[in-house]
Amino acid sequence: MLLMVAGCCFAILPAGAQAPIGGDRAWYAVHCNVDGASVFFDGDYKGDIQGGILYVEAYTTGTPYRTYSVQKEGYSTFTDSIDGVPGKGETFDLYATLNPTQPTQPPVIGGDIGWYTVHSNVNGASVMFDNTYQGVITNGILTIQVYTTGTPYSTYTVSMDGYLPYTAPITSYPAKGQTVDLYATLNSAPTPTPTKSPVPAGIVLSALAAVGFLALARKE
Repeated sequence: MLLMVAGCCFAILPAGAQAPIGGDRAWYAVHCNVDGASVFFDGDYKGDIQGGILYVEAYTTGTPYRTYSVQKEGYSTFTDSIDGVPGKGETFDLYATLNPTQPTQPPVIGGDIGWYTVHSNVNGASVMFDNTYQGVITNGILTIQVYTTGTPYSTYTVSMDGYLPYTAPITSYPAKGQTVDLYATLNSAPTPTPTKSPVPAGIVLSALAAVGFLALARKE
């Protein structure tokens, strides 16, 4: 009899009385410099980076993630801890920078490898190290491999049509396996103001002569 009563009570409970599995939704935004890189949360695959970002849905009442990793063939795997949890309807940003594991320029005899990462506000801008072309800015950065025992670079220049070029000294050098960040903010080049060409002196004299001729003709 008690079982029947209990069964009737459960039957009349509205559907909304049951707690939703996982609770409210939020998102992690994983930012990365390499499109196509795979993202893992606590070892579970979440998707690939597209356009420099991947959004991963999370539940605020679920078990928090502890670590994330980003990886792609030809690049070193990036792994870091997740130190925050987004609130309901919020987005928590995570960042990963992948460095190539294979040389991106002709090898220098001897020496260990490090990297420069050039950050700029203009995609497509060209990067030069001591007048040597290194590549273009993509998704806000360009990563350049160097050899720690090679001749150090002294300056870098970032330029693009329609912008004033940016040049600055290189004062820090990467050690083995390290990355040195360089920054360049490009400003739009000023639009030249058209100037009126002065009237040639010959035209002025001719005009004066014509006026004098007309004046004499009227007197006659």
